[in-house]
Amino acid sequence: MASYVVRRLLSLIPVLLVVSIVVFLLIHLIPGDPAAVMLGAQATPEQLAQLQEKMGLNEPLASQFYHWIVHVLQGDMGQSLVSDKDVNTLISERMPATIALTVYALVISLILAIPLGIISAVKQNTVWDYSSMVVALVGISVPNFWAALLLIIVFSLHLGWFPSTGYVALLDNIWLHLKHLTLPALSLGFIQAGVVTRMTRSSMLDVLRQDYIRTIRAKGGTSWHVIFRHGLKNAMIPIITIVGLNFGLLLGGTVVVETIFSIPGIGSLVVNSVFNRDYPVIQGVILYIALIYVLINLVVDLLYAYFDPKIDYSKG
Repeated sequence: MASYVVRRLLSLIPVLLVVSIVVFLLIHLIPGDPAAVMLGAQATPEQLAQLQEKMGLNEPLASQFYHWIVHVLQGDMGQSLVSDKDVNTLISERMPATIALTVYALVISLILAIPLGIISAVKQNTVWDYSSMVVALVGISVPNFWAALLLIIVFSLHLGWFPSTGYVALLDNIWLHLKHLTLPALSLGFIQAGVVTRMTRSSMLDVLRQDYIRTIRAKGGTSWHVIFRHGLKNAMIPIITIVGLNFGLLLGGTVVVETIFSIPGIGSLVVNSVFNRDYPVIQGVILYIALIYVLINLVVDLLYAYFDPKIDYSKG
């Protein structure tokens, strides 16, 4: 297992290198000049050329990438072209809000999806099954921005249960932190719950039809013991896979929701950076998200061995 983890961590190097190259090239294809955006329409050609030289924008792309990647390998993501703040500092200030929202949304999706998926599989072709699938279909079909606005209208404007905008850090006040994140987490988690519900149902149905499940039942195993001890555990592999993918989707899909709820997270930072052509910030954020995503995939692979002891990474 240890050797497998080491190999996977080493494999992150070429993955992140490819990601950095693609991101760098795509970012520099965005129309517009950061120097022109910063100086405004009244800037003279001399002022524009001077700022471009100061920011290194007049160098060839290959030279710009070389200087950037050398600093990245040293842990230096560079400086923001707009605020002149360190990119690592900007990301570290915004990342906790996005991570908290993502984790909260993922927990909500699992709380909704796992029970619904199990009930749907156990009560196949009944009103319980059809009702669960309708909920899952609605979750998959509803756009997160529409769900966010609907939740604000119902639970904030009419009922007054939750604040409609703003953010409170976890260490400042846990209760207010959860209240501010509940509506945005619901708008994200409900959609992901639909996907996980369908996967849970499909996986559980496949497991519950196996011969060993019928044997356990024939030996007098109680229904819930069979479902949770033998059924759910053996059905977890595809569920874990989709949950891992959903975490990455949630992490990268908070832009609209953070904007609607005025959450100072990575999403709003990226939006502002794109408008301002702040290349270092955009590149830094995407690299951080890519790193988190591949680490989550590593954790998912390790969880496979826990839920399925037949998986042996020492031979891989």
